[in-house]
Amino acid sequence: MKITKLAAIDVGSNAMRLLVNTIYDDGQNVTFNKTSLVRAPIRLGEDAFSDNKISEENLQRMQKAMKAFRLLMDVHGVQDYRAYATSAMRELKNSKAILKKIQKNTDVNLEIIDGEKEGNIIFETELKEYVNDEKTYLYVDVGGGSTECTLLAHGKVLVTQSFKVGTVRWLEGIVGEDYMNQEVKPWIYENCRGLDEIELIGSGGNINHIFKQSQAKPGKPLSYVYLNKQRNILKSLSFEDRLRIYNMKQDRADVVVPALEIYCGIMKFAQSRRIHVPKIGLADGMIQWMYHHNQY
Repeated sequence: MKITKLAAIDVGSNAMRLLVNTIYDDGQNVTFNKTSLVRAPIRLGEDAFSDNKISEENLQRMQKAMKAFRLLMDVHGVQDYRAYATSAMRELKNSKAILKKIQKNTDVNLEIIDGEKEGNIIFETELKEYVNDEKTYLYVDVGGGSTECTLLAHGKVLVTQSFKVGTVRWLEGIVGEDYMNQEVKPWIYENCRGLDEIELIGSGGNINHIFKQSQAKPGKPLSYVYLNKQRNILKSLSFEDRLRIYNMKQDRADVVVPALEIYCGIMKFAQSRRIHVPKIGLADGMIQWMYHHNQY
């Protein structure tokens, strides 16, 4: 059996993550084992979406996290890694200078990717196991700075679009219901017209949290009614009550409502009654992309 250790660093708008996988390959089956997952709550989008730059404090925190990730990869004996940054880093005026500084000070080669590549990488995961070729799906990945929407029918991608609406942007008041109605709604109406009943596939830390709290069995979808009810309940609570009652992390308790606003809005536009929540993300796709497209 061939055993390979790979890692992925995902620099998002709301947090940074390091995922380490041990891959077992016996020549017939490949198994991806999540060996370690570390999350650093550094909200780069808070700076990037309002000022188009990162504060010196967050830049220092980011570099400390990268140094820690570099050391952890060495401890785990990682053979190869990829480090990708998404929406927040895409909007910085001095992104190239920051990438060079990170490379020099942390020995991590960070790359900024666009929304299309982000979506393609996520499709390298076990997402296909949730797709029935006889059904139509709208895959929705809600991040801190952007939301990726991909329409799937007959097992094929029909169209994909990245929208500048995310939980941190919403929280900062940069976007809201107006953006959803003016940008997202017309796109869904145009591309979903005439299609059979559409089911959503949701990706992102917030929808995973809601699914976990629902205590639904793995593989069982959540209903629009349930999701909308949770939106209304959480929206009625204060930030402190969400921490106390639901035992949320601080950087989850404030963005979970904007996330539900986006998911519920898209479900309403698409007239979708169910949302599947496979536990997948960019970091999972990065590692599977690396393994399948490189020789180790």
